Amino acid sequence: MALIVHKYGGTSMGSTERIKNVARRVAKWHDAGHQIIVVPSAMSGETNRLISLAKEIMDQPDPRELDMIAATGEQVSVGLLSMALLAIGKKAVSYAGWQVPIKTDSAFNKARIQSIDDLKVRRDLDAGKIVIIAGFQGVDEDGNIATLGRGGSDTSAVAVAAAMQAAECLIFTDVDGVYTTDPRVVSEARRLKTVTFEEMLELASLGSKVLQIRSVEFAGNYRMPTRVLSSLTDPMIPLEVEANSGTLISFEEDTHMEQAVISGIAFSRDEAKITVLGVPDKPGIAYQILGPISDANIEVDMIIQNQSVEGKTDFTFTVPRNEYIKAMNVLNESVKAHIGAASIIGDTKVSKVSVVGVGMRSHVGIASQMFRTLSEEGINIQMISTSEIKISVLIDEKYMELAVRALHKTFNLENA
Repeated sequence: MALIVHKYGGTSMGSTERIKNVARRVAKWHDAGHQIIVVPSAMSGETNRLISLAKEIMDQPDPRELDMIAATGEQVSVGLLSMALLAIGKKAVSYAGWQVPIKTDSAFNKARIQSIDDLKVRRDLDAGKIVIIAGFQGVDEDGNIATLGRGGSDTSAVAVAAAMQAAECLIFTDVDGVYTTDPRVVSEARRLKTVTFEEMLELASLGSKVLQIRSVEFAGNYRMPTRVLSSLTDPMIPLEVEANSGTLISFEEDTHMEQAVISGIAFSRDEAKITVLGVPDKPGIAYQILGPISDANIEVDMIIQNQSVEGKTDFTFTVPRNEYIKAMNVLNESVKAHIGAASIIGDTKVSKVSVVGVGMRSHVGIASQMFRTLSEEGINIQMISTSEIKISVLIDEKYMELAVRALHKTFNLENA
């Protein structure tokens, strides 16, 4: 048959009863003749608990030691799932990331996968075993455990699937696919049967929490068919039904070009805006501001530089809200005096709302339609960012849900 990778999220692994259900679902696929690799997350809430313990000891936990602690959540999961499979008569073996090994760089808490050694895993698969690999983690060249950041188990699963040349990677989660927007915000949100890789990449980067962006990048780079589907269904649902459920990340864009212009609306509450005021308008000034931010491993998203007035300009950009204080400290300590900026101000009460769709390439007027809708709702736009298939705006966070609902209706996504 085929080699299939299953990934199960924290909710799916949230109790021993749910782990037993995962084992039954995995066994069903194995009984059908497939070779199966499973990449589970830590049990729901466990990573938060471990990080909280670390912060009780150290306000700003040492990154290396924090990874040593955080990685144990997945180690518990793989052991429990392996035992659940053994208990129902299946041959199974579990591995921590360093045992495979999954090689990463040394950027603790945000490590990136560099390579995966598949020899041990292939040997086990050929012996008829189900292989369970801890997600979210790997090992650097010095033998240190390094974690991939929140949602890293998605990345682990797709990376393993790519390295093993699997037929498909199934991301089992507590939702039954990718929706036009979050159903908790818009009750009329609709599940997409397929979504293009480009659209999924934009949705993930713009705030959709269904998949981590790096997992989508892996899927796209290696053209790995990836499906998002629910783990909360009956584990014994017929395999042929389950194999065609959820949302498939598609690489055949042309077949969908005549569908809805907009496929989805993403949003992010976790935004912060920083403005460096009175900056000398000269070549290299953007690098002098953002270089130290990058060196501190802080991600920058939207960027605006105002028109120069008397040789001075204002430079505004956004960062993740949990990096705001760190970014402000870097700017005040390493940038402000060096470039002669007048002052640095910030706002943590902002949100980003984005419309996404490959159909935007062949349709005009999407931006004006979006801006008109927001204007009619009395919502002020603070920043705008665009690409070929998305338009993002930064707005006051108190208007975020209103904006999402209004745009979802404007683009008729509930009926697309």
